[in-house]
Amino acid sequence: MTVFQRAEYTGRIERVKQRMAAAGIDVLLCTDPANMNYLSGYDGWSFYVHQLIALALDDDEPVWIGRQMDAAGAKLTTFLRHENICGYPDDYVDSPQRHPMAFVAREFCARGWDKGRIGVEMDSFSLTARAHAQLEATLPYAELVDAQALVNWVRIVKSPAELAMMRVAAIIVARAMAAGIEAIEPGVRECDVVAKICSAQIGGTPEHWGDYPAALPSAPSGIKTAAPHLTWSGDRYAADTVTFLELAGCHHRYHAALARTVCLGRPPDGLAELAAIVTDGLEVALDAARAGRTCHEVEAVWRALITKKGHEKGSRIGYSIGLGYPPDWGERTASLRPEDTTVLQPDMCFHMILGMWRESWGYELSETFRVSAAGPPEVLTAFPRKLFARP
Repeated sequence: MTVFQRAEYTGRIERVKQRMAAAGIDVLLCTDPANMNYLSGYDGWSFYVHQLIALALDDDEPVWIGRQMDAAGAKLTTFLRHENICGYPDDYVDSPQRHPMAFVAREFCARGWDKGRIGVEMDSFSLTARAHAQLEATLPYAELVDAQALVNWVRIVKSPAELAMMRVAAIIVARAMAAGIEAIEPGVRECDVVAKICSAQIGGTPEHWGDYPAALPSAPSGIKTAAPHLTWSGDRYAADTVTFLELAGCHHRYHAALARTVCLGRPPDGLAELAAIVTDGLEVALDAARAGRTCHEVEAVWRALITKKGHEKGSRIGYSIGLGYPPDWGERTASLRPEDTTVLQPDMCFHMILGMWRESWGYELSETFRVSAAGPPEVLTAFPRKLFARP
């Protein structure tokens, strides 16, 4: 029941092994649920407990280790042989006496993986300080080394099968954005607009179902738009205020993100001018996002335009996007910002997000794009690129 053909996974494993060998890593331990999915197909809402994928250089497929009750899900969603699906007993869950990483260590010992260099995703959201300390205590003859983002950098270039998923996600996010904008009007609660957005996100299209996105919609209104990353409340939209929507479509864990801004009635001073500048900046930055250029060079084009217009933006303008689980749909690799020398390659995908926040209001505009082999990128998301006006 894997999403992709076995050859897709074996190709990924071989590319990861090449990076492992170059880094001198004998066994790779992945706790990031997106990396677990990437290497095995595993997909379950079980990342709230300790779980991982372990990949040894001399084995042809990885080993899944997780909670025993989730082993059935691993058998249903991965291509792994059943002997490579190992569940720990439930008395390891939330126990002050025993830790799942002690079970992992015993499994490693049984497989002869308790010596040599073990790569660990040191900055994974899913690897706790106690989990790492337990690994150190129970694998005394191994050298634990940082393998953060090793798999992520393999993921950054998408296969044709992955791009097909992201194009579906792009269709879904456009439908969700349309549903959200249509529902916004003075007197309506933010939560009721988000309910319509989420319905469109999960409902998907008649042909393709919608998966749950790795992050919830950002839908603040009024003065709350002066800050990024706020979600929603029961506040009601008011006349002569601004709101923006930042959300994603998701299909089989692959994302396409989109942001648009809506003005209800009379716009605040400076909004229309800023919206025009940001739109121009997005267009020149997208045109600059070509294979062979660096992330730094793409951001520099944007920066030059807004600086000339008297504006500045201190944060990055984009990041790689694709396969993801909560709390982030980004891949935590390349960023469109100064000094990022990552060279754009064909089939890399980015979310270019241009957020500009002022003291009492904010403006957001974004697109998800794929780097083309030649020429400007393919913009995956199809939605009018403008400041929307509602009564």
